Amino acid sequence: MSAVNTGTDATTDTGTTGTRPDRTHLTSTFHALHHADEPLLLPNAWDAASAAALAAAGFAAIGTTSLGVAAALGAPDGQGSARVRDATVALARRLGSRLTCPYTVDIEGGFGCGPKEVGALARQLAESGASGLNLEDGLPGRTGDGPLVAAARQAELIRAVKESAPGLYVNARIDTHWLVDDAATRPLDETLARAETYLAAGADGIFVPGVADEQVIGTLVAGIPAPLNVLYTPGPDGGRGRLARLAELGVRRVSTGSLLFRSALHAAVTLAESVRADGVDGGGGPGGLAGVPGYGEVQRLAE
Repeated sequence: MSAVNTGTDATTDTGTTGTRPDRTHLTSTFHALHHADEPLLLPNAWDAASAAALAAAGFAAIGTTSLGVAAALGAPDGQGSARVRDATVALARRLGSRLTCPYTVDIEGGFGCGPKEVGALARQLAESGASGLNLEDGLPGRTGDGPLVAAARQAELIRAVKESAPGLYVNARIDTHWLVDDAATRPLDETLARAETYLAAGADGIFVPGVADEQVIGTLVAGIPAPLNVLYTPGPDGGRGRLARLAELGVRRVSTGSLLFRSALHAAVTLAESVRADGVDGGGGPGGLAGVPGYGEVQRLAE
């Protein structure tokens, strides 16, 4: 199975700049990608350049990562920061003017706002050109198992989003298995109950990060009558065949989350250390330059 979904007739060859696309068509396309023959592999960008580069690589849709957006500002993720909210909206606007493929925006838990404010945010994102958003039910500042937002309150936020921007694909994230000591010990009944509540409120899909066990994933697919999104976890074998296996299990969307952002940080530091050691490799080894885009190529991504 290919790891890259092909674009649609609404995209250019690069998936970046060009005539402003029909966003209504792209939103319909984004919904349809969750019901295609293969799961939607959604890479998560943190700024306009990373989003444009991923689109140019041929990915059918792009997501944003709240960690990447927040960390680039020097702010922590998941704290409901007004600065991060403003940066998220600004990024959504930039992507709307540059990308010709669908994109979806991670809005943490709604940045600590109530239904009215979250609905207004959703409307802003839709007007910017976004095709979807990701909304999580974990409270900011959680530790260990951490507190979760009451399912009924989270349903109010989802309902507000759908009332304000009915076309947006709402990916409702359930944090019952996220940031826990042993995800295998988590009971699935609460996850399934929350999924039922969120779907009844209008969510289009369910995202359960932190699940990797095939039996658990199979149970979630069987018990949730909507596209299931999981977080990509390569595993000790490097993840060979992972996407194909997730497809067999019935997963409809696979996100990279903050992985690409964290990997970019690692690559930058590794290369800087190689320069310091006076041993930069022009090839593809650690600290190597093979495949690094040139100055002009990055300039073109920003045009």
